[in-house]
Amino acid sequence: MTADAHATPLPRLETIGSAARLIVDDAPFLIRGGELGNSAAHRGYLAERWEKLERLGLNAIVAPAYWELVEPREGVFDWTSVDELIEDAAAHGMRIVLLWFGSWKNSMSCYAPAWVKTDSARFPRSRDARGRALEILTPFSDENRDADARAFAALMGHLRDADPQHTVVMVQVENEIGMIPDARDHCEAATEAFAAPVPAELTAALGRPDGGTWREVFGDGPAASEAFMAWHFARYVEAVTAAGRAQLDLPMYTNAALIRKNYEPGQYPSAGPLPHLAEIWRAGAPSLDFLAPDIYFPEFAEWTARYVDSGNPLFVPEALRSTDAAVNALYAFGAHGAIGFSAFGIEQIEGHAEQLLAESYDVLRQLSPLIAENVGRGTMLGLLPPVEHPRAAHRARLGGLLLNATYERTVAPGLADGVINESGDRPADLTRLPAGAIVIQTGPDEFVAAGMGTTIVFDPAEEGDGEVGILSCDEGGFDADGRWVTHRRLNGDETHQGRHLRLVPGRFTIQRIALYRYR
Repeated sequence: MTADAHATPLPRLETIGSAARLIVDDAPFLIRGGELGNSAAHRGYLAERWEKLERLGLNAIVAPAYWELVEPREGVFDWTSVDELIEDAAAHGMRIVLLWFGSWKNSMSCYAPAWVKTDSARFPRSRDARGRALEILTPFSDENRDADARAFAALMGHLRDADPQHTVVMVQVENEIGMIPDARDHCEAATEAFAAPVPAELTAALGRPDGGTWREVFGDGPAASEAFMAWHFARYVEAVTAAGRAQLDLPMYTNAALIRKNYEPGQYPSAGPLPHLAEIWRAGAPSLDFLAPDIYFPEFAEWTARYVDSGNPLFVPEALRSTDAAVNALYAFGAHGAIGFSAFGIEQIEGHAEQLLAESYDVLRQLSPLIAENVGRGTMLGLLPPVEHPRAAHRARLGGLLLNATYERTVAPGLADGVINESGDRPADLTRLPAGAIVIQTGPDEFVAAGMGTTIVFDPAEEGDGEVGILSCDEGGFDADGRWVTHRRLNGDETHQGRHLRLVPGRFTIQRIALYRYR
């Protein structure tokens, strides 16, 4: 089958302001994803796990294609693992974000084929400052780059022919690229390149003077080494990405392992597609659609903002599969109109985290048309407790109003149960729960809010504009046709007699609220 004979339109990204939507079958597709563990993308292993993935409410899996399996001998390809993954995902109604585990996975080259690993003369390694070879293919080798690019092009060509229904909707090129334990490669070719002037195309993209060395342009110390490696990693990835897109033009991105606080280049996987290096990566790898964060730290809101502020639409391919994943998913869509969200090691999620993520994904399934309609319009908010001061009020503006959010991380006994907890202190015997919400403006002074453990008081955005009251607050959901269905009216105790909207702790709810002004 040729590229002109596709049974369905190619998936594509549609840019809306600073955000983007993934379009699949000519309709917006919001990824409710789960990334499989690194060694999980095998038919035999997944056979008994698909039911669990369906129960979670996933509409996509994020799963690897392994270079060592698809090209076990140079130029000889075996597509069994890829074809089985596509067949099984399609059979369970799921799409795939396919991860190319090529030259690098978590910095290392562990998924390179044996014929690459065992021929270090032809496929050289990076070296540390002492000259010791590392388990990292150097990006300063044309042989390394071209072998990877040929394999990736073959993969994309195979998808073009074998996946006309586009079960695979997006592709990640490499995985968590980075240099460690040194800030830069010290192989001979890298050392020569580091002493040379910074390429003019990079200085032009950054608006810096031409002709300087990396130290002269980026300063002494590890910052220059990291910028140097970011450029050369990006150029390598550009060659691989461009080769693949020439075969099948699916949306493509690459992802980053993030930085622990106070770590310096070399202490983390340095030079990856991080926010402070985004300009270098965009200049070096223009065939990528965006850069993506793998977020395992508690500062979820901070990291998502840094990626969006550095010029990317947001997609979170990997996130900690804790109970907080359930509210982080809502936040990603509400705050940034995310392309999608995916918890890592999804087949291993259990217990309360599994239950809450399934509830959250059910909420997102109901809200998907509304979210897609509002991406990039400035009509959505995401709310999460501040990390440093979790009981502080969170103030945000939306639709000419000031929203004052506070959060509850435990289910306190109710008044009728004989306990009054005026201090708000956490009872010692209660489980800490996630808290967070998405809020979408649906009309003048009308909103849909969904989440848990979040209370919102609405005030006028400007002093002197009177007071804001609640006309109605309904709890309910959206049916299969996208119509609102009210389950109950909440104008009594549940709204503090018309003074706030409260998404109770412990379970996810959707509420629709209409406000009015009075003096």
